[in-house]
Amino acid sequence: MDVFKISLFLNIAFSSKPSLKEKLKKSTKLDYKPKKSPEVFIFLTLFILFFVVVGNKMGGVNLMNTIMNTAYQLLIKTVFYIMAIAVLAGAVSGLFSEFGVVCLLDRILSPLMKPLYGLPGASVLGIIAPYLSDNPAVLTLADDKEFRHCFRRYQLPGLTEIGTSFGMGLIITAFMIGLKSPENENFIQAALIGNLGAFIGSIFCTRLLLHYSKSTYGTLDMCDPEEETSKFDRTKFRKIREGNVGSRFLDSMLTGGKSGVDMGMAIIPGVIIICTFVMILTKGPSDGGVYTGSAFEGVGFLPFLGEKISFILNPLFGFTSSECIAVPITAMGAAGAAIGLIPSLVANGYAHANDIAVFTAMSMCWSGYLSTHVAMMDALNCKKLTGKAIFCHTLGGLISGISAHWLFVLFTL
Repeated sequence: MDVFKISLFLNIAFSSKPSLKEKLKKSTKLDYKPKKSPEVFIFLTLFILFFVVVGNKMGGVNLMNTIMNTAYQLLIKTVFYIMAIAVLAGAVSGLFSEFGVVCLLDRILSPLMKPLYGLPGASVLGIIAPYLSDNPAVLTLADDKEFRHCFRRYQLPGLTEIGTSFGMGLIITAFMIGLKSPENENFIQAALIGNLGAFIGSIFCTRLLLHYSKSTYGTLDMCDPEEETSKFDRTKFRKIREGNVGSRFLDSMLTGGKSGVDMGMAIIPGVIIICTFVMILTKGPSDGGVYTGSAFEGVGFLPFLGEKISFILNPLFGFTSSECIAVPITAMGAAGAAIGLIPSLVANGYAHANDIAVFTAMSMCWSGYLSTHVAMMDALNCKKLTGKAIFCHTLGGLISGISAHWLFVLFTL
């Protein structure tokens, strides 16, 4: 017994103990850094530099007043408008899902998925669900055993690309169509062309990512070869709510509308925070060249940048003005914030129908991919391809905008 105790003691004493950092990593998914890392000083330097440079031009008090007034105006005039559209779009999507329209579209579009995207027919739901809601809707599908059973391992990362390419599509399209132009332009055709541009961009980025995923995972392994499927055949049956037709109609419509409220609430931080600072970098002083601290004043940096690279932007996207560059840049972080910039551009004559087509395509295709791609690839257990997925989607968004511009030129000849 004493020999056993001594052996146990020596084993514990001389065994390699995990460090505190390793223990913390095991207990949580968060990463940890030393308290005195260079990141702290780099962040503080950039943070202070921004407010010093911008505040020096606008005035410190005016800058703070502009930030607060802009945020308030965005909340009242933009966020609630987008939320109202999201509620209506959510109700329509709920009805479409409950009464089989989604399944009908699935059946019609499935034969196109393999030749266009290199994905199984079931992946068409990865387009429809995000189009009616938002990017992460594709993750709900990917958790379904029957849905995953249709995919090979290398095809699964493609869901991130097609899901993001059509995120918030219905809301963005409805928003663009509802815009009022001082010149009474009709934006219906432009919004539809933008959808077509996003479609082209989605094919490009999905096919490109599948090229990388084939070399990583091979082409033979299935996603869940041993998973059992449920008792009903999803190719022949669909789930519905309990009750008669009337109760199903009301329940699906109201539940879909509630999802629109949730989405409208979810976009508030992105619209207010990102749009406020993009507006400061985009707009100029008030009339007379004087800063007063009112909403939507700024230093005009992005138009200055847009003018410098206009020789690239004009042939590719055909932007009416250099201010338009703010929309696609913002769409990288949040689609809701991007479309929040558009009404003022249209009202001031900085954006017209061609710009709306490009905005629709790039807002849909990028759809805040920088803020969702990492989490989506992690949820699909494809973290090793995250960098390549972001690279592919960056190119896909550019392709979508270029396609929308030249398609608009073609349709308006």
